[in-house]
Amino acid sequence: MGSCCSCQVSIVDKIHDVEYNESNTKDIEFTCENGEAKVMLNGSSRSISMYSQKGTKGVNQDAMTVWEDFGGEKDTIFCGVLDGHGPLGHKFSKHIRDNLPLKLSGTIKMSQQNVSKDNGAKNTEKITYGDSWEEHFFSSFNDMDQDLAKNIDTGGFNGGSTAITLIKKGDQLIIGNLGDSRAVLCTKADDNHRVAIQLTVDLVPNVPSEANRVIKCGGRVFPAQEDPDVNRIWMPESNCPGLAMTRAFGDFCLKDYGLSSVPEMFYRKLSKQDEFVVLATDGVWNVLSNNEVITLVALAPKRSLAAKFIVRRAVQVWKKKFPSYNIDDCSAICLFFNDDHLVSMIEKKRHR
Repeated sequence: MGSCCSCQVSIVDKIHDVEYNESNTKDIEFTCENGEAKVMLNGSSRSISMYSQKGTKGVNQDAMTVWEDFGGEKDTIFCGVLDGHGPLGHKFSKHIRDNLPLKLSGTIKMSQQNVSKDNGAKNTEKITYGDSWEEHFFSSFNDMDQDLAKNIDTGGFNGGSTAITLIKKGDQLIIGNLGDSRAVLCTKADDNHRVAIQLTVDLVPNVPSEANRVIKCGGRVFPAQEDPDVNRIWMPESNCPGLAMTRAFGDFCLKDYGLSSVPEMFYRKLSKQDEFVVLATDGVWNVLSNNEVITLVALAPKRSLAAKFIVRRAVQVWKKKFPSYNIDDCSAICLFFNDDHLVSMIEKKRHR
């Protein structure tokens, strides 16, 4: 049984309160009054599959959102998967879910308006969607972190959240990543078999460049005694909080000691061979390989079930692989690029 929770989504300066049950996969959508975007927190659409399942640690600290027609543009989609941690982790992830897309969209629109004034409307898209993506993401992520410090955790010791965010505009993918959630692309090789391409890097203390930044800022990097295989970051003179990632929203006690809220950016121009991308929290990637995940999506009888296939399989593997550990929250979004998946399913049914 999924737990019930209340979510708030701020769209066009209005707040909509909706009660929903995590075990219900029915679409939960909010449409802007001016028709700018359709916002989904769960369920599926023609190109999207979303699913989240609470682990055995307590409240589900994962959160997801998809904005179709992001920024009022028909060929643009925003996807975000958040993984909270710490006592207020669930509040961090949901606050980011509800506010980061608005901040990013607002930053882009402001840039478009400024460029339009200076250069004329014909040059707006070229400049805004070319050289300025890092600026848009950096600015909105920084604004989001400051918002969290003021409204969620003024003390700085109550946790934070990772974030894997993606914008698809036409044939362009732009990804901003904090922490150890991951984006994996499925493409077809020349011999037509599916290949998994990891688009992001897990930003954890095991990455030398990430650990070096923490150490140079005065933080410490070493594993906890009860978990010797996982490096963590700690304050200079206190054995807390033992964070297993090097970039995150929140965790303000570590922001002066190397923890960063600056996203690492990744870009890809899509080809006809690219089929879909999966965004998922570390609860999935800790037990399933990239290849296993894309295979599960390919085996799903229809797109709407793809994310559920991933999450349910991850939970099964957690139970078998780590029987003495609490199962982590597991969440995934699958974004499909074309109709190849549907065509292949139809062909399979015809040959049965």
